[in-house]
Amino acid sequence: MAKIKVEFACTACGTSSPRWVGKCPGCGEWNTLVEEVVSSSSPRQRTAGMPDFPASRPVRLTEVAETASSRTSCGIGEFDRVMGGGVVPASATLLGGDPGIGKSTILLQAARGLARHGKPVLYVSGEESEAQVKLRASRLGVTDAGIYLMSETSLERILSATGELSPGTLIVDSIQTVFSSDLPGAPGSVGQVRECAARLTYFGKKAGVSVFLVGHVTKEGAIAGPRVLEHIVDTVLYFEGEKGHPYRILKAVKNRFGSTNEIGVFEMRAEGLTEVADPSGMFLSERSDETSGTVVFPAVEGTRPLLVEVQALVSQSFLAMPRRTTLGVDYNRVILMCAILEKKAGVSLYNQDVFVNVAGGIRVDEPAADLALCCAVAGSFKDRVIPPGTAVFGEVGLGGEVRAVPMAEMRLNEAAKMGFSRVVLPASNAERLGAKFPLELLPVRHVKEALSRVAGK
Repeated sequence: MAKIKVEFACTACGTSSPRWVGKCPGCGEWNTLVEEVVSSSSPRQRTAGMPDFPASRPVRLTEVAETASSRTSCGIGEFDRVMGGGVVPASATLLGGDPGIGKSTILLQAARGLARHGKPVLYVSGEESEAQVKLRASRLGVTDAGIYLMSETSLERILSATGELSPGTLIVDSIQTVFSSDLPGAPGSVGQVRECAARLTYFGKKAGVSVFLVGHVTKEGAIAGPRVLEHIVDTVLYFEGEKGHPYRILKAVKNRFGSTNEIGVFEMRAEGLTEVADPSGMFLSERSDETSGTVVFPAVEGTRPLLVEVQALVSQSFLAMPRRTTLGVDYNRVILMCAILEKKAGVSLYNQDVFVNVAGGIRVDEPAADLALCCAVAGSFKDRVIPPGTAVFGEVGLGGEVRAVPMAEMRLNEAAKMGFSRVVLPASNAERLGAKFPLELLPVRHVKEALSRVAGK
């Protein structure tokens, strides 16, 4: 008989503790430890349901055959872009997102394209019956015979069915519903999620099956379960979107086979998710050229340039501590830019509320947005409209100096493509680029000079 003991596992990082403590000793989070029953099972029990694969042996690097890692397209250009050009065989991908954001929808649509490459796709749902999944598939127009449905939560039965079918792709929706009978704890517990994900990933790599795992997210937006879950898989995708907004953004935060921070833009319609061919045009479609405090910033997400609108609203504060509110941009970065504007550019914000937003629901984290933030805040404070057709980018140092940023040429090409005529940029970037763009380049060396430029002075 297996020996039973009780441990406390952190739901954030998976750290185990012999007793409950308020603060996790691993990650420092509070009130994240939950009780779990642990049994010291034998190795045979721990691998129940796992097919027997040949034992691995050490191989010289020079003996490993070089094979072209041919990717499989899912027929959705934006999805393939985020994946790095398609799905890599035997890879493991974790897809997270809020409830109702469209995780199941996009994977069903991807399954349609993957099934057309000759190998079947097994879609396993632990939350819906086969009839319910079929109902959604019919609405999306997914009727391919190469897609197999299975309503199951037992890991052993999922592995057995996958071994018999030998699909090219396995989709598990969701990993929090899967459990193994030889592991203690309920489905969704730290131990169950960690072990089930590890076994599915191991199976996929040994059997040559591409595995997609759907993961629920916490109220903070992180994938629920132990942090090690993101380390086990090859690719981690987040599907994001604002409530009441039809646009969705698929973002890669980890990709062993492609660029990180790559994004794909979709629009949710009645017939499912459709690709947005021109994201820059979409983000700027409702922009007004007559409003102060708005600046167009040429962002770069992964390998994709995007024009986004940075908005700022500055108003007199009647509070002892003026408010600083941000959406789509780092809060601390905005605080830093406000301090630089006050100290180096003479913009008095000590008694002003400052609200900053990036339109379209996209998030901008790169330092290249610093100059656009400064221009938006200063423009709103002085109630001055930036001339139409002007884009702004550049990193701002603590001394107010404007520093060069990477991929300047890509940003300028996107601005020119979208019909912009003037770009305010770091002087060092302008010197390296020369005069090969059909744009009026306005090089600046200091944030005060940039404010004068965008005001047309």
